[in-house]
Amino acid sequence: MAPKKTIFIVEDHQLFRDGLKAMLSGDQLLEVIGESADGHEALRSLQRNKPDLVLLDLTMPRIDGYSVLHEIRRVFADTVKVLVLSIHDSDYFVLKAFEEGADGYCVKDSSLAELRLAVRSVLDGKRYISPGIAEHVLAGYIENNSRKLKPKSAWDSITLREKEVLKLIGEGYTNKQIGEMLNISTKTVEKHRSSVMKKLDVRNAAALAAYAAEKGLLATKR
Repeated sequence: MAPKKTIFIVEDHQLFRDGLKAMLSGDQLLEVIGESADGHEALRSLQRNKPDLVLLDLTMPRIDGYSVLHEIRRVFADTVKVLVLSIHDSDYFVLKAFEEGADGYCVKDSSLAELRLAVRSVLDGKRYISPGIAEHVLAGYIENNSRKLKPKSAWDSITLREKEVLKLIGEGYTNKQIGEMLNISTKTVEKHRSSVMKKLDVRNAAALAAYAAEKGLLATKR
């Protein structure tokens, strides 16, 4: 008979911990070797009793589940599997858990059958996410990465102060005059001018003025 897979439960609600232990005790291939209601205590216990799998809640006193997860990954690398059990089903919580190194994510209102499947999947080296939240989490992941991958335009990269300097350059003011108007040094104005020219890939004041006019920054002449 294959050796039992060992499990450690990190959950601050006693009733839920008891329910998990009762559910897992029905599987002859699994053994709960420890439990904790506190993240700090859990990390100390995990050092002594290295389990195959940690069932981890995200919301706990003193130290949250993300911090516990981060420390598990730092100390044990990938040798200890982590299945997050949480009431939170939004893509933010789920994606953050996977970013911190979770192997699976299961919402607490899942059925016992689903929880058993999640435990088995993670122990077998597979990723797991509750089917009920998988679709909208994937949508959130795609949207988030789309925002990250979308390149910024040159205009978007220019700061508010740089736009102020650009406006005044376009209106024909000198660096000294711009410094006096914005209450900054001439050297700082020159720094902003150089930064804008680099971002816009232009080489003279005339090009800056043309760009400022194109963006509608220049004061309308009456």
